[in-house]
Amino acid sequence: MFEIIPSIWLIDGKCVRLKRGDFSTQEVISNNPLAIAQQFESIGIKRLHLVDLDGARRGEPKNYHILEAISGYTDLKVDFTGGITTDGDVIKCLEFGAKTVTISSAAANYPERFAQFILSYGREKINLAADTNPSDNKIKIRGWLKKTSIDLYEHIEFFYERGLKYLKVSDVTRDGVMEGPNFELYKTVKEKFPQLHIAASGGVRGIDDFKALRDVGVQSAVFGRAFYEGMISVQDLEKFLTES
Repeated sequence: MFEIIPSIWLIDGKCVRLKRGDFSTQEVISNNPLAIAQQFESIGIKRLHLVDLDGARRGEPKNYHILEAISGYTDLKVDFTGGITTDGDVIKCLEFGAKTVTISSAAANYPERFAQFILSYGREKINLAADTNPSDNKIKIRGWLKKTSIDLYEHIEFFYERGLKYLKVSDVTRDGVMEGPNFELYKTVKEKFPQLHIAASGGVRGIDDFKALRDVGVQSAVFGRAFYEGMISVQDLEKFLTES
């Protein structure tokens, strides 16, 4: 089954949008992330990707109160990400209501620790985010502010061999600019790791992109800006969910 997953990006407790992860492009969409989450739930969305940008920049989660509110006042399965580095961070996220956590920087900086997270908390709760610029296929971390020398496919393979099940892949050049997803990237990842549950992120412009990603074989697609700018309407989402 193919799933569409809206994202809410947080800075100072507010819902924002960025282009290509550039914090200087920050625009506040809403001061009430809970209301946005409730709107998604009302049309049949089951899962939410909640991005703590403050946490991503600082290396530890900051917006627990928003996680707690959305988890407490909706039935959405919240996937929380942003600065999760330690066992304590993981435990706290789960205690505040996250059903899953997605980790990027800590997996790159402390691969053995992340592998241990998979063992300790289970592969259903720990997701890997692999964010890259396809010009060099190197992993980017810390809210995409920092480039590493880590190869995308070697990075995924390391954790795949250690029990990883859920992977979110982003082409950082496509995020927030609505130029369309990097279908070739997702196709290649799917071919190399057919057993992984892959979420494609970045570049979605409309419902046709969801359909094309589904045809590529990924299991889910994360979207945000296209909805917030009105390129995807509530009615579009409802229709797609009904027909899927």
